[in-house]
Amino acid sequence: MKHHVLLIGLVWPEPDSSAAGVRMLQIIRSFLEQKYTVSFACSAARGEYSYPLENLAVGCHSIILNDSSFDDFITELNPTMVVFDRYITEEQYGWRVTENCPNALRILDSEDLHCLRKARQKAHKENREFTITDLLIEETAKREIACILRCDITWIISEFEMEVLKNVFNVDESLISYLPMWVDSVGMLHATSLQNQTNATSLQNQTNASSLQNQFHQKSHFSFVGNFLHDPNWDAVYFLKKEIWPLIRKQLPQVELHIYGAYPSQKVLGLHNVKEGFIIRGRANNLDEVYESTRVFLAPLRFGAGVKGKLIEAMLRRVPSVTTPIGAESMHGNLSWNGSIEEKPEAFASAAITLYTNESKWENAVENGIQLIQSMYIKKDNSFIFKLEELYDTLEIHRTQNFMGSLLQHQSLQATKFMSKWIELKKSLK
Repeated sequence: MKHHVLLIGLVWPEPDSSAAGVRMLQIIRSFLEQKYTVSFACSAARGEYSYPLENLAVGCHSIILNDSSFDDFITELNPTMVVFDRYITEEQYGWRVTENCPNALRILDSEDLHCLRKARQKAHKENREFTITDLLIEETAKREIACILRCDITWIISEFEMEVLKNVFNVDESLISYLPMWVDSVGMLHATSLQNQTNATSLQNQTNASSLQNQFHQKSHFSFVGNFLHDPNWDAVYFLKKEIWPLIRKQLPQVELHIYGAYPSQKVLGLHNVKEGFIIRGRANNLDEVYESTRVFLAPLRFGAGVKGKLIEAMLRRVPSVTTPIGAESMHGNLSWNGSIEEKPEAFASAAITLYTNESKWENAVENGIQLIQSMYIKKDNSFIFKLEELYDTLEIHRTQNFMGSLLQHQSLQATKFMSKWIELKKSLK
């Protein structure tokens, strides 16, 4: 059977702005490799950096939030599979998909567990340790777990989050599937980015066993990369500025820290200080150039979830990193990290200084990163799509076994449906 998959995006993918955009493009390309017909729909406006999906022969559609026109749209499109981009999108459109295309396989791409990130953020703001109780009382958890139960399958990007879902929320294993970030065959996290793709071969060579001789001395300064619409990235940069960078700068007074990231706010730009060597660069027009010139990457993330694309990018380009336990979570298995994992400012700064000044430790960290990429991140096949096809062929049995999911689909519990209908009615009366 030739499948037609519809992906409903929270936003249009921007692979050069965020790891979420990279992941969405990876999924789209995987479906195309299997000769699926692929459509992408989104209610958000396209931005300057939105990826031109039409160039990949993807059907692109603008849809309206809280509007019955979506019912006509999806009935006519009649996809066999629907992918929801994060739980919010499933809340908005899931009930409409169920009513108008009841036989379509419903897939949730969680990106990361939002409830885990928000619970950790709340604990951080209150200056205390995160506990499982924080997660259980987080309001987002109720909404997110309900979405997972309503869907036929949910892709989870982190092994730690798989364990949280199974052991904390008692989600049945048949409803969740581990789908990590991956690196393609030419050694790139996303070879289809808007950047010039002629560097693909050189990047592949960098992840092979070529000599590290002279690379240490060819690189200089520290860097950080992160989309500033994402709260953990802003917090990490603020942490660097106030507590970590002064300690590093005291020992390395001529070294600079270059901060890159899409959508910097005024509070981010306000941290720029040339005299202190704390340089806010804003959006990186060419990530290859950023990483090629960086000796050590810093990512002191104090809360968050999922896996960190920025750290995979650093590994790919032979840049050691210093990060936190949150930053490295579910990213290295039993293998050594490509640098150091530290939590306290003093230890973090000390590790960064050591990596920056000790050539042998730097080279060893780079080799660890190469091993991590080869062992954990090289994409082998599209087996995750084959699993979808098997699930589609046994969908009736699968849904019969998911009683909680069918319960949440019952009209008496569909608060999101009736809220949407109320909003639509309210708009029509204006």
